[in-house]
Amino acid sequence: MIPVTTFSGRTVALFGLGGSGLATALALNEGGAHVIACDDNPAKMAEANARGIETGDLRNADWSRFSSFILSPGVPLTHPEPHWSAKLARAAGVEIIGDIELFCREREKIAPNAPFVAITGTNGKSTTTALIAHILREAGRDVQMGGNIGTAILSLEPPADDRIHVIECSSFQIDLAPSLAPTMGVHLNLSPDHIDRHGTMEDYAAIKQRLVAKAGLAVIGVDDPMSRAIADSCQAKGVNVARVSVEPLGVKGVFADGETLVGVTVSGAAPVANLSGIGSLRGAHNAQNAAAAVAVALASGISPEEIRAGLHTFPGLPHRMEEVGRIGSTLFINDSKATNADSTEKALKSFDDILWILGGKAKEGGIEPLTSYFPKIRKAYLIGAAADEFAGTLGSDVPHVQCGTLDNAVAQAAADAQALGSPAVVLLSPACASYDQFPNYEVRGNHFRDLVRALPGLEAKGA
Repeated sequence: MIPVTTFSGRTVALFGLGGSGLATALALNEGGAHVIACDDNPAKMAEANARGIETGDLRNADWSRFSSFILSPGVPLTHPEPHWSAKLARAAGVEIIGDIELFCREREKIAPNAPFVAITGTNGKSTTTALIAHILREAGRDVQMGGNIGTAILSLEPPADDRIHVIECSSFQIDLAPSLAPTMGVHLNLSPDHIDRHGTMEDYAAIKQRLVAKAGLAVIGVDDPMSRAIADSCQAKGVNVARVSVEPLGVKGVFADGETLVGVTVSGAAPVANLSGIGSLRGAHNAQNAAAAVAVALASGISPEEIRAGLHTFPGLPHRMEEVGRIGSTLFINDSKATNADSTEKALKSFDDILWILGGKAKEGGIEPLTSYFPKIRKAYLIGAAADEFAGTLGSDVPHVQCGTLDNAVAQAAADAQALGSPAVVLLSPACASYDQFPNYEVRGNHFRDLVRALPGLEAKGA
């Protein structure tokens, strides 16, 4: 835990007692603050009470008592309408901040030179965060990883000059961190997302830019127009910028030339590493993620040899094109995290001879954007509520079968793969939310993994 001593002796209000909210309340208490916490869920209020956190109804509170208001990033700050607690804080003139901001203030107080790497982007930020942390750890560094990727930032070990915090930041968290100024800030890409929470694409981009605007080094992906504009804007304002791309660069940064990652400095361009054969980093999107991680590692003083070792031992993240294992020449891939067509596209780009398991609760647009990849699909196995809709889209272009459940789909796909007698990929990439049949994509992916591992003849990854 990181005790938040910068608020010692102050009274603060807090709304949202989920995982990060409870961790924040505990860290504030540990640092000597007086916390009045609130949540719309009485069970979370009761849990906080049991952990020694004072709770109360902030609707009826005297807001003149509060020096600050700590808001959970999952609670609307501005759009589609500010949460009632945010309205009360603004009316009282009380600052509204989040747990990333508390970390930034504590770091500034106790270890202002402590290395701090912050990562954002519409896509790929979890993989990039995990990859950076993995490379640094494999090189012998003391690394703390958390934020939006899982472990709440204030649950980590405190900042220190010889300890690197590698933190994934969502746009919601950035919006609540006005003093965010990492040693290295990484912005990967921008595409439409969370517009309901930010109002416009321009507002969304402006929030993302805050993560790199005050960074000691801004590592910025430049493969989309708005991110290129962010890089140009930062450089024009004197920020030290390193660009990353899947296209050749003529300026400082790292780019992917196919599977080769090339570093560019004032001395010229030189290969750093090759991604060939690294199953956890397949596809152009992962080449961009890896280029960003390499840029951070090089700036951290990690040698090319150590970087190559880290890349080759990176296990990847669960449910993101995760290799479960093989039966003969058939590879089984768990891509349950692909809950929309954009995410599934990355998997379809990365494989051929696909036996595709898809379906669930459909998102707007369904799988229509994926029709150009249909020639890569040997057969489709439809599950869940979207099965009829997706069958209509596949039509006569892709052989398909209605399986109903994931259990049936895995069994039929495995049997068909065996009958093919040639290399194939059984790919769970549903292009759908899970909640028609599963509580979340993690449960869906775990079930797929269990089903595959129960198949006879499986060679599990790492076995």
